[in-house]
Amino acid sequence: MFGISVEKLFIIGIITVLVIGPSRLPGYAAKLTSLIRVIRGMANDAQVQLKEQLGPDFDDVDWRKLDPRQI
Repeated sequence: MFGISVEKLFIIGIITVLVIGPSRLPGYAAKLTSLIRVIRGMANDAQVQLKEQLGPDFDDVDWRKLDPRQI
């Protein structure tokens, strides 16, 4: 996941708890989860809009064959 190991995520979490403080951490966690939901919703809406604009011609394209990492 983005080149971040579990150990680095654990260290970032500990630093976050120390900087923000345990009393305000639940509020920030709730804000973060709502932000992630909004971003996922925007990404899903963009995907649906792109499929609508491209039309049915692009439904049967095998995108894995066109992936440059496969070469």
